[in-house]
Amino acid sequence: MKPKENDYLLKIEGLGVTFFGEKTIEALKNISFEIKENEFISIIGPSGCGKSVLLRVIADLVKPTSGRINTTSKDVGFVFQESRLLDWRNVIDNIVLPAEIKNKQSPKKFYPEAEKLLELVNLKGFEKLYPTNLSGGMQQRVAIARALITNPELLLMDEPFSSLDEANRNMLNIELNKIWRETKKTIIFVTHSLPEAVFLSNRIIVLSKGPGTIKEIINIDLPEKRDESILTNKKYFEYTNQLRDIFNS
Repeated sequence: MKPKENDYLLKIEGLGVTFFGEKTIEALKNISFEIKENEFISIIGPSGCGKSVLLRVIADLVKPTSGRINTTSKDVGFVFQESRLLDWRNVIDNIVLPAEIKNKQSPKKFYPEAEKLLELVNLKGFEKLYPTNLSGGMQQRVAIARALITNPELLLMDEPFSSLDEANRNMLNIELNKIWRETKKTIIFVTHSLPEAVFLSNRIIVLSKGPGTIKEIINIDLPEKRDESILTNKKYFEYTNQLRDIFNS
């Protein structure tokens, strides 16, 4: 699934974000890039460089103080670092919640689509369980399904696997690649993990330390289908080492 040529879903020009209060903090400075439909973009950078702020600006949760964002996306899905599931709602009712709120209709109306998403995230048969009965990885899969229930063109993910152990994280990276290929969504993914960024992405945006500016954008030329075999691919190691050099420069 290659991005469509010259078909931009998102265009950011000269974006800056400054927070004013007792102390003025410049979070982002002069950020410019474009994202095509169907791309998988990772954003990496040191702590405090504004990665999550940038994601929230794209989601219209934070207003920029300079620059502009042009987007053709009518709907955005957001997966946070924590699953943020409601303990008193079972799995399927957690998934349908955004559609229920958006359309002001009974949750049961959206069950058929939720059941398809449960199959997509490998949770078929878990519809009636509650979040406390699920592992951390399963909770994040529910969160991904919930973010997809309104069929957004753009999916934003803010370090969704950072709290998981390495085995679960690797498994979910493979599953996320499958979800991306099957749904043809455009995904922007924030992570601290250089190998994770290489494994998942078409392109990687590297931010400098705060105030975050774009240090470099790396194109990743790996097969669209990513599985365990990628971890022994020579290019995978070369890209990871290239990113590490940029990160440490």
